This record gives sequence, C-alpha cells and structure tokens, in this order.
Amino acid sequence: MPRALLSVYDKTGVVDFASALHELGWDLLASGGTAQALRDASLPVVDIADVTGYPAILGHRVVTLHPSVHGGILADTTDATHRADLERHNISPIDLVAVSLYPFETKPSIELIDIGGPSLVRGAAKNHARVAVVTDRAQYGEVLAELRASGALSAGTRQQLAARAFAVTAAYDAQVAAWFARATGDDSALAVRPDALPERLTLQLEREATLRYGENPHQRGARYRVVGESSWWSSAEQLGGKEMSYLNVFDADAAWSLVHRFAEPAAAVVKHANPCGLAVASDIETAYKRAHECDPVSAFGGIVGLNRPMTKATAQALVEVFTEVLIAPDFEPAALEVLLTKKNLRILRARQPFRDGWSLRGVDGAVLLQDHDVPSADTSQWQVVSTKQPTAAQLRDAAVAWVTCAAVSSNAIVLARDNSAVGIGAGQQNRVDAARIACTRAGERAQGAVAASDAFFPFRDGPDALAAVGVAVIVQPGGSQRDDESIAAANEHGMVMIFTGQRHFRH
Repeated sequence: MPRALLSVYDKTGVVDFASALHELGWDLLASGGTAQALRDASLPVVDIADVTGYPAILGHRVVTLHPSVHGGILADTTDATHRADLERHNISPIDLVAVSLYPFETKPSIELIDIGGPSLVRGAAKNHARVAVVTDRAQYGEVLAELRASGALSAGTRQQLAARAFAVTAAYDAQVAAWFARATGDDSALAVRPDALPERLTLQLEREATLRYGENPHQRGARYRVVGESSWWSSAEQLGGKEMSYLNVFDADAAWSLVHRFAEPAAAVVKHANPCGLAVASDIETAYKRAHECDPVSAFGGIVGLNRPMTKATAQALVEVFTEVLIAPDFEPAALEVLLTKKNLRILRARQPFRDGWSLRGVDGAVLLQDHDVPSADTSQWQVVSTKQPTAAQLRDAAVAWVTCAAVSSNAIVLARDNSAVGIGAGQQNRVDAARIACTRAGERAQGAVAASDAFFPFRDGPDALAAVGVAVIVQPGGSQRDDESIAAANEHGMVMIFTGQRHFRH
C-alpha cells in the first residue's frame, strides 16, 4: 500500500484529506498534533515515533529527523542499492508528504524557525520522480481528484508540486534571513546599512493580487510583496470600484507617498505617476479643491490621495470629477455613501506608507538599487543666493513646491502659491520646456509664485522664462558651472533665488 506522511501546522482540511487518502487505500503516518487530530477523527494512523523508535525530543525540535523517515522519502526504488538499504534497515518507502510550515512570518522567533518541516519538503521535492509533496491545503482537492481519476499522480503533477515546494522553502528562508538581517544589521536583506550597498540581497516575492491587466490591456499584471518587508499595500482595503490595474497601483502609490510628505492636511492628484495637483490647507476639503484647481484638465481620470479622513463635503466635490482611484486613511460613513454612487471609482482605505530600506527598479535581467529619495522641507538648511530675501510666506510655498517637485518626473518644474501647486511641467528633455509648460498651466497664477526645479539651471534661459510670467522666487539645488549667470538673472529681475544643495531627479 502507498504511504502518506502528514505533518502540518495548519490543520485546516487535513482530516478530510487524510480520510480521502485512507478511502483510496493509503496508509497514514503523522506526527504530534497532526496524528492526534487524525486519531480524534477515528482514522487509522501510525505515529512517527513508532516508525523511528524515538519520541519527540528537545521540546519537539526533533521529531521527523531520522533515517527511517528521510530514507523512506529519499529512496530511489529503481536503484538496487537503495532497495538493499531499505531492506537492510527495515525502512518502508513514503510516497506522499504533506507539510505546512511553522508560521514564522506572523510571529518571528527562534522557536518558530522550522527545521523538520523544510527538511521533509525538500527531501520529497528532490525525489519527486517517486514522491508527491503537498505544501498548501489548496492542493488537497487537486491531488485527490487526480488520485481518484487515475489511481496515481502523474510525473508532471509531481514535478509541479516539487517546483511549488522549493518556492515555499525559499520564501520561508527569505523570511528568516530578513529577520536576522534586521536583528544583526547584516546586508543580506533589504534593511539599509549606512556604510555600504549590500553585496548580496535575499529577495523573495509573493503574489498578493492579480491585476486587471498591466500597463496596457494586452499585458498581464500582478502585484507582489517583498517577503519579510513591510508594505501598506498588504493591509489596504478596497471599499468599492473595479479591480485595480497595474497603472492604478503605480499611480496610487505615487499619490499616497506624496501626501504623506506633509504633516498638514494635504491632497494630491496624480496622473501617469506625476502630480497634476497638490495642496496643503487647514482642512482636507480645501486641500482637495485647491489640488484639483491646479490642472483640472489633467485631473480627469486621475488618482486622488488624501492624508486625512474623507469627509462628506470632500466626497461631494470629488464625485463631480471622473476619478479612477481614491485613497485615504479613513472615510466618514456619509462620505462613503456618496462615493459608492460611483460604481467604477476604486476606493482604498490604507495606513501610512513605509519608506524604509532600498528602492528597487527592474531593468533587463537585472535590478537597480538605491536609497529612497526623501526630500526635505527644512528651509533652515537652504541658502539664499540672491540679493532679495524671501518672506515667511514665500518660504512656506517654496517648501511645498520643493517637496512636490521631487515627486515629478525629470526634468521638472513646479510653481506654487498659497500652499498649492498652480503649474507643473514634467518629464521634459530640457528644463526650459518644463518651465514653459508649468507657466502655461499656471497662467495668471504664476504672478508672485514660487518655482521649484528638481535640478540646477544649466543656463539663465530658465530663470528668464520664469521671470517673464512674474515668478517671484526660484528654489533649485544649485551646482551648475553657470550658477553665477542664474543668480545674476534673478537679481536683474528682482527675484529671490534659493539653493537647497540637493538634486531630486526622478525617472
């Protein structure tokens, strides 16, 4: 008779699985709590201790680690020497292994580092030519269906189960490695070390959501979680609307990250990963309305992020505009009632984003890694290089423009006035065109505004273009060989020019 070894931490469905195997003529082996669960269901089961001749020892650390178990799993019964070893040591082959590992990720600790489970899984997966390995209760039904239909599992099925098994143990090891890396400051996971880029990364991805499609409908798309890392996406709740697409996720992440750069109530409108509106105000309704006013044309079909709970008044303003995604920390019941009248509006409730660790981006067959770019709104570190000095109000607008500009694709220019973006020029191959686009979108609102540039002006034509529409203040990193020309232009036009000393390219 074929034999199945069952050793599962998560016992959901295991009794029904074992009962079906028994009905199909399988002998059952089990350990500890799994064996007890099968006995409680009146199923005939042989305890692993009766196979090995040893009880569980060392506080259950050693249960299945024994030649009578692993010999039965790893034996190649087509090999005469293996068959001789089995007979010499009175070991019977094991044909199926079902294991669920200790839930290390939920409660990381030394005692939840599973040793016997991964050993069983890896042994069975290695010997998949003969042994089936089940690592997920979702596989119980599929395995039973094939056994009932064919009497045995095909070589292809056993290979697929083995592939999944090695993915499970790899992910488990990644969880443990990441935990140790945080505890020790090692560079083998995504934890940041201040002294060096990591020589090696332990990176395991787990699919959390299948998306409607990728960047375009003909492309498949999914969202994966980096195992061992924190992500606000893992706990985000979708309260309404259609399924998320690739670009919905990408743009929502950009909006959520941007609004959380501000301590005051803030709203961002994002389109194609670029802000087309940002405002800071005393209340969230005002912030949203001002953010929308920055560029109402681009806001059509955009993504809105709010860093305060959604109010009914804000919801009433938002539903007047076609919006793809709305994300907020919470929703007043009356606000949610209003929003749900828009059946296609994707409504997300989420916690504050995490921005620790490294930033990763894929290129062909490789990954680029860098620190997260965190723009500072601390104006005390900035240098006023013009003759004219900024007012307190202009410095506040400069901080808003500067932080927003860091979220805009390069080359980027952002015009801000009264704590709100009024014109944004994004993704241009030269800085003058970015300035012209921002000024055009701002129109008359450019008069007296602050302009932020994500990198230095290589020539004075950029400052001249901004001065021509009445911009009063320019905040930029500085560092060009022609900084003197830009400073001279600012002085000629009676403008304030501020150097931050830090560039914020974003590609």
